[in-house]
Amino acid sequence: MSTLSPINLLGLNRERLSRLLESWGEKPFRAKQLMRWMHHFGEADFDRMTDLSKASRELLRAHAAVQVPRLLSGHVSDDGTRKWLLELSPGNAIETVFIPEDDRGTLCISSQVGCALACTFCSTGRQGFNRNLTTAEIIGQVWWANHALGRDPKGDRIISNVVLMGMGEPLLNYDAVVESLDILLDDYSYGLSRRRVTLSTSGILPALERLGDRAPVALAVSLHAPDDALRDRLVPINRKYPLQELMATCQRYLQKAPRDFVTFEYVMLDGINDTPQHARRLVSCVEGVSCKFNLIPFNPFPDSGYRCSRPQAIREFRDILVQSGFVVTVRKTRGDDIDAACGQLAGQVMDKSRRAQRFTESLQ
Repeated sequence: MSTLSPINLLGLNRERLSRLLESWGEKPFRAKQLMRWMHHFGEADFDRMTDLSKASRELLRAHAAVQVPRLLSGHVSDDGTRKWLLELSPGNAIETVFIPEDDRGTLCISSQVGCALACTFCSTGRQGFNRNLTTAEIIGQVWWANHALGRDPKGDRIISNVVLMGMGEPLLNYDAVVESLDILLDDYSYGLSRRRVTLSTSGILPALERLGDRAPVALAVSLHAPDDALRDRLVPINRKYPLQELMATCQRYLQKAPRDFVTFEYVMLDGINDTPQHARRLVSCVEGVSCKFNLIPFNPFPDSGYRCSRPQAIREFRDILVQSGFVVTVRKTRGDDIDAACGQLAGQVMDKSRRAQRFTESLQ
């Protein structure tokens, strides 16, 4: 065991934590105790973990740590939405958003620094990509938010739902994301049900197949177009995994998922994907897939090249889907005054992809 680089226990699921402790001569049940202290109680100081023996606490202090991201800034929207900018390393920071509602408190967490997929309507994608988050960095967002929000008057946690809809494509960081799901679902840590954890993907199909076998949670798919020609343009990963294959994979995933439907997310772009003809093609596109639709008014950002659909166009689009038998919601924009709305998360990215630089040069 080396003392040069303490192991961050925050990123270990119970199985890996148990194996580590056994290798140090500790009893396996210590893993359950540590999980509860770190995640349930939000404790980072081993000396405060009072049901651990003195020898165990000394061992942990010598070789391990509970390290969370460092807060750079926090903002509160007029509607109660909260956004934190958390530093992972110098020059790299991610954004995490909490959305309070009457019947739930939803935490939106990031899985990558930036995003590699370059969806054309997304501010995060425009900023470029640096790296994947570690499991500890993903879980560290939940740990930090619980710490910042505290508990309600009954002593219950304020966060009831977690969605992997922040910066990045979760399924391009499969291993770290799946281990994070283990921790979120573990009764000795956050104890969330699979129905209360949602993963949003643009459609990385091999990884989605694996997720269905390994850790199926509620599924949201960033669709945004009713046909391959348009989706190729808006969501470039569609060129590799086209819509017919995506729909077939969703159908297989639903056989194992905790919810009996997929939520298809569809950003409303004026004159691009929002006509009645688009709506009717969308009905045909999802035929045979049990699904709901979440229509998302586009949230503008500088030089995006897009405008939000007119309210009347959104209503007409929604009505066509509803008349075809689908449940449809129009997402209420939350946190746009602090740039915390869907598609606006940007963080700080040391862009290895040089996408942001290339875009700036194209405007000159």
